[in-house]
Amino acid sequence: MRAAASEAKAAKAGADMEAACLAAIAAMSGKDRELAETLHDLVKEHTSLGAKTWYGMPAYTNGDGKVVVFFQSAAKFKVRYATIGFQEAAHLDEGNVWPTAYAVSSLTATDQQRLVVLLKRAVG
Repeated sequence: MRAAASEAKAAKAGADMEAACLAAIAAMSGKDRELAETLHDLVKEHTSLGAKTWYGMPAYTNGDGKVVVFFQSAAKFKVRYATIGFQEAAHLDEGNVWPTAYAVSSLTATDQQRLVVLLKRAVG
């Protein structure tokens, strides 16, 4: 919660939120950093989403400032996989049931292509 409060205060003060996102990624190590960098590159290359941090983790927002997609490192939560998740602003609705988060241990070229499809769909 402290991270969220600090982020809101920084955004109000006009801080460079993309720089904060990149700093959060740089503070990660190993596989978490690699996965977060890959997600960041895919988001920047294939969408118009803006980068920021959300609860201290990389996140990407739409034009209304709502988080669409986020990354959670495995190390922060002491779990065996990182998570790429989508928030309510993501346009991924598919029938009555659809996934909103994915466990990620690595991103092959095929996985990246699948993620690009999800990202493009999410921004609608």
